[in-house]
Amino acid sequence: MNILIIEDEKPAARLLQRKVEKLGLHVNTMLHSVEEALTWFHNNQHPDLIFLDIQLSDGLSFEIFEQIDIKSAVIFTTAYDEYALRAFKLNSIDYLLKPIDEDELEIAISKFKNQFQKNTISNLDFEAIKRMLVNPVEKEYKKRFSVKIGHQLKVIPIEEVECFYSENKGTYLHTLDNRDYLLDTTLEILENEINPKDFFRINRKFIIPLKSIKEIQVYTNSRLKIVLPSYKDDEVIVARERVSDFKEWIG
Repeated sequence: MNILIIEDEKPAARLLQRKVEKLGLHVNTMLHSVEEALTWFHNNQHPDLIFLDIQLSDGLSFEIFEQIDIKSAVIFTTAYDEYALRAFKLNSIDYLLKPIDEDELEIAISKFKNQFQKNTISNLDFEAIKRMLVNPVEKEYKKRFSVKIGHQLKVIPIEEVECFYSENKGTYLHTLDNRDYLLDTTLEILENEINPKDFFRINRKFIIPLKSIKEIQVYTNSRLKIVLPSYKDDEVIVARERVSDFKEWIG
């Protein structure tokens, strides 16, 4: 897997490199300016993944996209949240605010691995991948979940799910009748198994269905707080970097 970091602050680039390689990936190249990146892309095969700062020493990294047809997945890394909507219109997997949280970095890399497996990339050209992401092939999503209760299995229809959440390294299903069930999966895997028209991951801890939203409240730091019918937790908050996508999702 070929990975590129574009970051104008060299200490920050090296720190990100260490965090990425701690997760088992190898960073092949580090660049530090728009001009350097443009020259590099003209002379090298595009990488599989780019970690891209937005404000570089000689301009915004969006200038790279204006001159080069980037054939890579992108994870934006920046200290500013005002560019999130513009970033998501590009080939972005995620938008990480500095200082970069290692858990959020791991989630972003998991998204990349799920969406851009090496064997898929090697068999499809980039335009085909873009068409698949914009107009995905109709697929079957999970309609029910089986959970273990003692020595028995209980089947819970997707219509009875109020939310999914993670806690103490476990993943749980919370039902509309205020019950919690431990699932043998992760939120990252669940994201690909449930219909994105009906479910949205609002932060690292929660995935909620549209039908369960009882109330949406304006919260601190440009975030939103979600009130659910029975689940009571102050952490049901739409993360700041996901607010724009959430508003688009709810229509």
